[in-house]
Amino acid sequence: MITINNLSVSFSGVELFDNVSFVVSDKDKIGLVGKNGAGKSTIMKIIAKKEPLQKGTIIIPKYQSIGYLPQEMIPLQTMTVIEQALTAFSEVQLLEKEIKELEREIENNTNYESVEYQQLLTQHYDCLEKSRLIDAQNAQAQTEKILLGLGFTRNDFDRKVTEFSSGWQMRIELAKILLKRPNTLLLDEPTNHLDIESIRWLESFLINYFGAVILVSHDRTFLDNITKRTIEITAGKIYDYKAGYSQYVEILEQRRQRQQATLTNQQRQIAQIEKFVERFRYKSSKAKQVQSKIKLIEKMSLETIDEVDTSMIHFKFPPPPHSGKVVLRIKSLSKSYGEKEVLKNIDLTISKGDKIAFVGKNGEGKTTLSKIIVGQLTDYSGEFELGHNVVIGYFAQNQAALLDGEKTVFETIDDIAKGEARNRIRSILGSFLFDENDIEKKVKVLSGGEKTRLALAKLILAPINLLVLDEPTNHLDMPSKDILKNALIHYEGTLVLVSHDRDFLCGLTTTLYEFKNKTIKEFKGDVFDYLSFKQIEDLKELELSSNRKEEKLQKTESQNKIDYNQAKEEERKKRKQEKEVERIEKEIEKIENEIKNLDEILSNEESFNNIENISIFFEEYENKKEELKNLMQKWEESIL
Repeated sequence: MITINNLSVSFSGVELFDNVSFVVSDKDKIGLVGKNGAGKSTIMKIIAKKEPLQKGTIIIPKYQSIGYLPQEMIPLQTMTVIEQALTAFSEVQLLEKEIKELEREIENNTNYESVEYQQLLTQHYDCLEKSRLIDAQNAQAQTEKILLGLGFTRNDFDRKVTEFSSGWQMRIELAKILLKRPNTLLLDEPTNHLDIESIRWLESFLINYFGAVILVSHDRTFLDNITKRTIEITAGKIYDYKAGYSQYVEILEQRRQRQQATLTNQQRQIAQIEKFVERFRYKSSKAKQVQSKIKLIEKMSLETIDEVDTSMIHFKFPPPPHSGKVVLRIKSLSKSYGEKEVLKNIDLTISKGDKIAFVGKNGEGKTTLSKIIVGQLTDYSGEFELGHNVVIGYFAQNQAALLDGEKTVFETIDDIAKGEARNRIRSILGSFLFDENDIEKKVKVLSGGEKTRLALAKLILAPINLLVLDEPTNHLDMPSKDILKNALIHYEGTLVLVSHDRDFLCGLTTTLYEFKNKTIKEFKGDVFDYLSFKQIEDLKELELSSNRKEEKLQKTESQNKIDYNQAKEEERKKRKQEKEVERIEKEIEKIENEIKNLDEILSNEESFNNIENISIFFEEYENKKEELKNLMQKWEESIL
């Protein structure tokens, strides 16, 4: 359990948040949400001890281990992928040393009833449990499994880390964190560097993760599938909801509507009372009633409406110039990087008004084909023909990094604005949330989200009829993503979109092209139709695989029957044990919550004074603690 009390942070005199408090329980799955710049990453860094604590306290038990994945990092390693991933187990030696030291202390301590002896036993158990969870003896197999889940192939394992892009290097860092199996995972935008298949694998991993998970993500579907609790940071305060993201949005809106209705009713009552007071203020027969009404107004506490940051980008793409019916045609196109062939004999025709998505694993050629379409890559074989009067607008995957860091925000737009657009630079920047103070900032000091907004602003400076967007939602907060999506839905030109964000793609594109094994395959339908189809396809492959195994098993039927029955019995016992452990864990969680509620009463003077019978209260309190102790003992016996 991690406890944050009265945390306050300010930068350059500007308060980021004030007196923030919340508790992270051992199995919480939390989505940390809020606009870009609200302080989500800052809280993560403070918990991970990557930034100093300015004011307040954070209580992290000694046994608690934390794994932190930042948004961006520059890992400079000369190891191979598998070697770098296996460094996750380097702490095992230290852990084994600590276990031996604790065993020596336990052996020398003969005062079995002392607090120190009990603490030694607890520490020893925690170390053994952590060692079991890490499972260092199975390190190689675990490492390969997680690397494959995150999109690496076995051929990648022996390649140098430096051969991979920063996005793939971030995957290695994520793999190391998952392999360490810390009690608490802090993941800041983990899906930014993953493709759809890897995101789905990570979802499954995190849903079943034994410890706490705190996520910062602008992927609504990812949050909905994993989190059961949402902590929103807005206007310097936090709001804690026991709900996933979509449910939280509904609760927030319903609560604000109730607050508004209550406030309206209170204002109506006050108006009626004031009207009464004004009418009878000078009548002696009504003097007592008038004074009573005045005191009633003074005592009324007006309902407050949750403060919501309503600032958001607002823009639309200008009408596209007329183009030919065929926007582009590709025939038998192939592309290689040295000896590595990425695309082979690709055929593709895009017509005017099409809205298509490129999907598939990273490294399969989506960005490569995008660069060929926009003319950044010309060394390919095959035919590529751009249609009549096609004007291209391109947002590169690393578009934010391509901005000149030494230029100001204003200069970035001013350098490329032409004609009438030059007179609207401040207005354009304002629609992307850059105010008068922001426009003179140098690009290098902007956040990832601000750089993305600036890159998007460049796209609306001139009319275009073919938009090619490669991962445009990275670093954008959810409201900004929704507005971009709405602008693209109403865009009248042709759209080619590379994205791993399922919620963003949903309802935006009608045709998907899956990139796999150097080729592309057309799929008509929505992204969730595609994912559903892929799941069925995979099950068919699994079924075929099972049938082949069955044919082999029939050759040694009698022995296999014995092995099967034994395995079945073992599996039955295992399932029974797992169900019992699950039942006990639910009971433990229930009792822990009840004790927590009692602790809150004890810590609150007003609540404590309202206790009717102190002796009964403390008797209940001790019974709960004893019940928890017995359950913990049962749990320990069940997992051994």
